[in-house]
Amino acid sequence: MNDNVLKKLREPELIRELIDRLNNLEITGSIKIMEVCGTHTMAIHRMGLPALLPSEINLLSGPGCPVCVTPGEYLDTAFAIARGHDVTLATFGDMMRVPGSHGTLASLRSEGYAVEVVYSPLTALELAIEHPDRKIVFLAVGFETTAPTVAATVLEAQKSGVTNFSILCSHKLVIPALQVLVNDPDATVDGFMLPGHVSVVLGSDPYRFIPETYHRACAITGFEPYDIVHALFMLFEQIERNEFSVEIQYKRGVKPGGNKRARDCMFEVFEPADTNWRGFGTIAGSGLAVRQEFAEFDAGICFPVDTVPSIEPAGCMCGQVLRGIIDPRGCPLFGTACTPDSPVGPCMVSSEGTCAAFHRFSRIVGL
Repeated sequence: MNDNVLKKLREPELIRELIDRLNNLEITGSIKIMEVCGTHTMAIHRMGLPALLPSEINLLSGPGCPVCVTPGEYLDTAFAIARGHDVTLATFGDMMRVPGSHGTLASLRSEGYAVEVVYSPLTALELAIEHPDRKIVFLAVGFETTAPTVAATVLEAQKSGVTNFSILCSHKLVIPALQVLVNDPDATVDGFMLPGHVSVVLGSDPYRFIPETYHRACAITGFEPYDIVHALFMLFEQIERNEFSVEIQYKRGVKPGGNKRARDCMFEVFEPADTNWRGFGTIAGSGLAVRQEFAEFDAGICFPVDTVPSIEPAGCMCGQVLRGIIDPRGCPLFGTACTPDSPVGPCMVSSEGTCAAFHRFSRIVGL
């Protein structure tokens, strides 16, 4: 065990005990565990966890980074809206350096187009209220974690009579993507470390099809080192017993029924729709579209544009990384043509991206 890594973590003795127990398990063959949360990916590599585990345990990253799974066509549409209409794009900072077919939002801003970094959809709405002469388009990207807050912002805009605010929606739903993953013969996974933040909204019940139908282990966990190691131990106990369920390690945040109020708010404004995922293609019912009753806040309707199929970066293997088929080191661009200073694909850009996590932390722990 790498004691230099371990002693830097909180609750090192508890973590050491669990890792020792994991290392003492009799493991036959390789066991693949996929985390389905970009925050988990970063936490796992920040703590150097892969270096502490038996070599038979293979940790894979899944489609848990919302920026990473957003396809290039979405950015191309945002570009076209900015160039074809007099609007201000408001976006989270992670999106600024994601390459599209025509550059990045940062390069678009350098050309003189209005692009503002905001920290919440409410901040974008406040920008619209403060500048009634400007049309603000918020780039709504994220999973069930952020969709309810965007929905609440749209409801507030409607209630307040704000007419210069709209959203370009690219929200995605986790469950349909997991259904694709468990049926993907190229992405064989023995267990899933399920997302904590998303599960605060969803609860644990929607994941039950994974153990009940596909006999895969599941554990919902938080983001502290002990949370993650404890969840791994839960997963391996399920695999060892050949008894599968959805366990909640993150009990301080997640209840089986989730947050109904947040879901109700989300589905008041949005409805399920087919949508494209980077690396997966179109997944039926996996996205959210603005309901017709709120069409005045749908930037895709308010600012129609013509776009052509997006151009994916040559050689980029983000799609395979997002499906857990390879880790970043399997991409020939990783660490050479593609670095955090000069990213080719979104997995190297986002603060939750797998390639960014590997590049930043793997060398530190000697992987």
